[in-house]
Amino acid sequence: MFQGTFDLETATPIDATALSDVLFERGLYWASGRSGLVDLVAAHKWFNLAALKGRRDAIAHRQELAAQMSNDEIAAAQREARAWITMH
Repeated sequence: MFQGTFDLETATPIDATALSDVLFERGLYWASGRSGLVDLVAAHKWFNLAALKGRRDAIAHRQELAAQMSNDEIAAAQREARAWITMH
C-alpha cells in the first residue's frame, strides 16, 4: 500500500487517453482471475467503460464475456458501468 504524499504542484497529470488503458487493464484483471477470483460482471463493466473511452479491442473482449454470461449478469454489468460514469 502506498504510504506517502503527492506534490500536486509538480505532479504530471495522466493523459486523458491513458484512462481507456486503465479501464481495459481492470477488465483484464477480473476476466483473468489475477485476484484469485474471476468476476465476469466486473470484467464486462470495465471492458464496457474502456470501449466507451475509445479502446476498440475492449469491444471484442466484452462480447466474448457476454457469450458466457446470463442476461441478468449483463444487465448488472451495464448498471454498474452507468453508476461508475455518473460518479466519475
